[in-house]
Amino acid sequence: AMEDPLRRHRARYKSPAAPPWKETYRRRCMERLRSSRAKLLDRYRQAGERVCSPATGALLVQEVMELEWQTLQAGQQSLPALGSTEALAQMLEDPDELAVLEEIQKELILQEQAVLEEYERSLRFDQECLEAVLEGLDAAHKVVCPVCRKNNLTVRHHLVLCQCGLCISTQDMTEGRLQSLLESTVTEHSQRCCHNPEFTVTRGVEEDANLLMSCSVRPWEPATT
Repeated sequence: AMEDPLRRHRARYKSPAAPPWKETYRRRCMERLRSSRAKLLDRYRQAGERVCSPATGALLVQEVMELEWQTLQAGQQSLPALGSTEALAQMLEDPDELAVLEEIQKELILQEQAVLEEYERSLRFDQECLEAVLEGLDAAHKVVCPVCRKNNLTVRHHLVLCQCGLCISTQDMTEGRLQSLLESTVTEHSQRCCHNPEFTVTRGVEEDANLLMSCSVRPWEPATT
């Protein structure tokens, strides 16, 4: 069988190895993409933080390839000038060289995707940390009702409420101040008595309801003021 003339021509003038510019061009493209991380993330945010894939096109790969090809072409006059990656198919007559360029493009798109996925993971981690902090702060300000010991108290500026029926008028009350008052009262009692106190709500004929702490050994004591 006769050998393909085009293949014989290629074998005579071109080595089957990768083109000499491949590794230099590939390295420069990867370095530029890495150094352009800030620009890539900025474009990603402007695009609505949608995940890019080879099917939808890359955000920065084409620009990186064009810039680095221009740099490479300036030093090697044998390479065709490149206005855009779309025009390269017409400029590079050798399909092997075109295949090399497509291979580099795919590698750059994967690298870009890896950067965006890492950024997404970082965002999710930051959000989870923030939620954990907020949950911790919220939990720190919850005060368990000392009467029923089941529900959290609802503390308003002038009122302290519980589902069990506790309702006490207060002034300038906050969860933090109420917690501090209860803790200091119990601590003071424990320094004098080894028995656990109990809390109840008492109401006089003409007096507002008060939260009182009682003990089987010690007499009634006011829990809040």
